[in-house]
Amino acid sequence: MTTNTSTTSTPVKAPRLEFAKAAPKAFRALIAFDAAAREGLDPALVELVQIRASHLNHCAYCLHMHTNDARKAGESEDRLHMVAVWREARHFFTEREQAALALTEAVTLVAGAGVPDDVYAEAAARFDERELAQVLALILTINTWNRVALSTGKVAGTDER
Repeated sequence: MTTNTSTTSTPVKAPRLEFAKAAPKAFRALIAFDAAAREGLDPALVELVQIRASHLNHCAYCLHMHTNDARKAGESEDRLHMVAVWREARHFFTEREQAALALTEAVTLVAGAGVPDDVYAEAAARFDERELAQVLALILTINTWNRVALSTGKVAGTDER
């Protein structure tokens, strides 16, 4: 068992499985998919999508990583705090960001109601076809990363990058 190096002294469980070591080809493929998904997208939009999906999936590991990445890229604390409640704080986000966040929610929670036509139409109105495909790919990759982190027991604050 390792110890948490943050401001608390609560013990942290070790991860269940080192996915990258146990399945290196799959891990490299996921890294390549992630890199391809981000290509040409605004870095702020990328982080907002990753943060929102991580909220919905309750993935503390990815949420910690992507909020830190967003801060390093210059994202404001106000916007970071508002991502989880973006519908009630729309003025913090552009129309494109709002469309991407709505699509992120629909795709992440796809088992509930699918991807509603109005959500898809709004995203399609805000992004050209290539960009929309990139945003969808980004949503797919963060959902995969969330599932990897959750199923392998990754611990928030232990990002080795």
